[in-house]
Amino acid sequence: MAGTVIRRKGAIRHEALDRVAHTLKAVAHPLRLRIIELLEDEEMCVSELIKALGTKPAITSQQLVLMKDRGILASRRDGSRVYYRVSNPNVVRVIQCIRDHCDQQD
Repeated sequence: MAGTVIRRKGAIRHEALDRVAHTLKAVAHPLRLRIIELLEDEEMCVSELIKALGTKPAITSQQLVLMKDRGILASRRDGSRVYYRVSNPNVVRVIQCIRDHCDQQD
C-alpha cells in the first residue's frame, strides 16, 4: 500500500499535503518553537523576544520573518517597535498535540 492515500472523514486532500508539510517545516526548529511558545498568549515586540530567547537580533529577526511569510505569525508596528503574535491558534494546537505525543513517549 505504499504511496496509497487512505481516505477518511477529515482526511487531508492530496493537493493540500504540500501546504501542510510547508507549514510544519516552518515550525520544525527549536528556536521557532520557542518563539511560538512565547507568543502563545500574548504579543511581544522584537526586543522582548530577543531578551527572552537570549539570541542575536539578526537570528531572531530571520526566524520571525520566515514564520510571518508562511502565515504562522502576524505583526504590527507601533512607532519604532514591531510586535508579533501567532496569527492562527490552530498552529498552537497542533504543536500542543505534538508535545503531548512526545510526553507520552517519555
